[in-house]
Amino acid sequence: MGNTFEVLAEPNRRRILDELRAGERPVNELVQILGMSQPGVSRHLRVLREAGLVEVRQDAQRRLYRLRPDPLQEIDAWLEPYRRFWADRLDALEAHLDRQASSRKDIEE
Repeated sequence: MGNTFEVLAEPNRRRILDELRAGERPVNELVQILGMSQPGVSRHLRVLREAGLVEVRQDAQRRLYRLRPDPLQEIDAWLEPYRRFWADRLDALEAHLDRQASSRKDIEE
């Protein structure tokens, strides 16, 4: 998973993954959408493929790329305890702010 985080640290790779959420796309379409050179997009796709984040299939002369959800599900599972941590903290903040608002109302009345 450490390698996955390194791969995802690059903004253009995250942009490519964002585009692939809509479904598989050929390289030339990604080039147009991202405004990058074809070699640049291909280089990022190779890194994403080697990390297992995307897969490719050949369709005649085109190479179509699509997301592989498994590595992203692993990251999601790893993040789950942190989400609970922040949810608990946000709930405590909300309760604190509610108490402050209630105290202000009591003072004003």
